[in-house]
Formats: sequence, structure tokens, C-alpha cells
Amino acid sequence: MQNAIVTLDKATIINEKNVIFSDINFSVGAGEFVFLIGKTGSGKSSLLKVLYGDLQLSAGQGAIVGYNLTEIKENQIPLLRRKIGVVFQDFKLLPDRTIFDNLVFVLKATGWKNKEQIKTRVSEVLHLVNVPADTNKFPFELSGGEQQRVAIARALLNHPELIIADEPTGNLDPETSQEIMQLFRKLHAEGMSVIMATHDYNMIMKFPGKIFQCDKGNLNEVIAKK
Repeated sequence: MQNAIVTLDKATIINEKNVIFSDINFSVGAGEFVFLIGKTGSGKSSLLKVLYGDLQLSAGQGAIVGYNLTEIKENQIPLLRRKIGVVFQDFKLLPDRTIFDNLVFVLKATGWKNKEQIKTRVSEVLHLVNVPADTNKFPFELSGGEQQRVAIARALLNHPELIIADEPTGNLDPETSQEIMQLFRKLHAEGMSVIMATHDYNMIMKFPGKIFQCDKGNLNEVIAKK
């Protein structure tokens, strides 16, 4: 695929000695919105872990945002993660830090030093995801939807080429899920590439994209019914 920012070619993924996928192919083009669907335990999270460098590719070839997944070194993984943003189902915000400090922590960890630039970037991403202005609140003082917005803001801090979202609406009520999906669609409309794992088939119908199904060690593209 031309302008592919993710490719897996005849890839095998093993997690804790279990073969999750064998000999799969997968590609995502720049600017695409891709859903990974499948039952719980079908391998969606394992596939995403390979993409953001948390799990090694066991066989085959793979690349993401210019990094070769079969050759990537441990010390290159932080560099890879500056080019992708990852959003989790359970938010993974630091509970003992304010919203502001959660985001500052990430920027400092990825090499930002200028205090004014840090403050400006935090304000920019929070505005982008429509988080309330009080950044001195702690995560526990926010609703689930607000926490997920902060988590998305965190994923956007370093101007990523790709957002990887693992069941980002899994802990949210239907109305809030809809709002979070609208936010992802807005980011996509602005040119962001998105890979999202979900088991919420209603969302896929409302927010069409390219669909891949994980099932019994296989990964197949699904043509959505109109």
C-alpha cells in the first residue's frame, strides 16, 4: 500500500506462549480510520501491543510510522511512542497528579524542557478535546468521559502520526461513548490516522471505517453492509 503507516506481512504474534495470530497481513494507510473487531480474547489488544512496541513480533515483517518492528531496539521504543498516541479503556491517568501535571509528565518524559512551551501545548490539546478549564482537578474528580478526553489529549501531545485506541469507550455509558467517538471522528477529519479496537458493533455502523475482524488466529478485512 502506498503511504502505509502500518504494515504487517505474514506476521505471527505470540503472547505468553499462546499463538494469537499466525501468518497475518495488515496495513493502514495515512489518514485511514480502521476498526479492529472481535470477541474478548480474540487478540485485538495483543495486535495493538505489537504496534506500540509492548510485544515483540514473533515471525514475519512489520513496520509502523517508519520503524521496523522486527529490528526495533529497546531504546528506540520511546522514540516510536512519540510518533503514535495510545488511548486505553481504563484511561491510565496518574491518580496522584492533576490533569495539568499528568500531561506535563508526558511532555517532560519525551524531552520537552521549556516551561512556556509545555504550558502552551497542554492548553492546546485540552482545548482540542474540549476538557473543562480547571486543570488542577485530579482524575478521580472527573467523570469517565472527562477522564477519557484527558487521556486522548495526552495521546495528542507530541503531534502523533497515528492514534491507537484500545476499547476507548469500553468503560463509558452509551451517550458518553457517542461523544468520544465524535471526538475521534473529528481528529480523523483533521487528517489523523486512527486504529481502534472495539467490540461495540453499533459504533462501527454509526462511524464507518475500514474493518478488520480478529477470529481464531485470523485477521480478515470485513466489508460493512450498507
